[in-house]
Amino acid sequence: MLRDITLGQYFPGNSVFHRTDPRMKIVLTALYIAAVFLADSWWSYLVMVMGAVLIILFSRIPLRIVISGFKAVMLIIVFTAILNIFWTSGDNEPLWSFWKIRIYTEGLEHAGKMVLRLACLLMGTNVLVSYTTSPIALTDGIERLFAPLKLIKLPVHEFAMMMTIALRFIPTLIEETDKIMNAQKARGADFTEGNLVRRVKALIPILIPLFVSAFMRAGELATAMECRCYNGGEGRTRMTVLKTRFTDWLMLIIFIAYGVGIVLIRN
Repeated sequence: MLRDITLGQYFPGNSVFHRTDPRMKIVLTALYIAAVFLADSWWSYLVMVMGAVLIILFSRIPLRIVISGFKAVMLIIVFTAILNIFWTSGDNEPLWSFWKIRIYTEGLEHAGKMVLRLACLLMGTNVLVSYTTSPIALTDGIERLFAPLKLIKLPVHEFAMMMTIALRFIPTLIEETDKIMNAQKARGADFTEGNLVRRVKALIPILIPLFVSAFMRAGELATAMECRCYNGGEGRTRMTVLKTRFTDWLMLIIFIAYGVGIVLIRN
């Protein structure tokens, strides 16, 4: 199950998003997130969903992989839906009530909108930032985009490197967790039976080796970077110089029109 989680992975390809400048993809992601949060009416949500579907189609990422990305946050999505269903009041009579618990039409509508918003947000950002952008390109894009912050002495290169390493370590830690769980199950461990307290205690034999493995991998990575004479962004040259093309600016215009369309339909 854990191996099916694709959060933080990169899938090589030759789609329009794979060829887009990483700096532009970061800007497109920001525009997309803003458009998703601006959606309010059902018609604007329809446009939002259509935009997410088009992003997946043009990225040429298999739908199975995109759906697998939901497994990491499925509990959060379900919990958010339940909160909106039971904690949203309405003006009309409740559809169902028991003691102090009431479910209104507004609660179901609000829960549906929140689930759609989270789903579109997850799909779009994963495709734009993770699935179609290599770690090196993502680091260069973040560093070049936020280069003006160097004027106020902010370590932009180090910040971009840490973000990229953290993102790319997610699949490695997931794989390591799966190996540890299989090893514990082979020794007779059971993570599904008992009450909540017992299940939490059963996770201790997983968490301790996982933390030890994570620190060991971090140490190995630091040693490897030192052996390659890595000294931060000072004096660093780039094998590939980032250049924006006509298609990049065309994508920017399309995403701006996408956000403006959602705002107009909302109003």
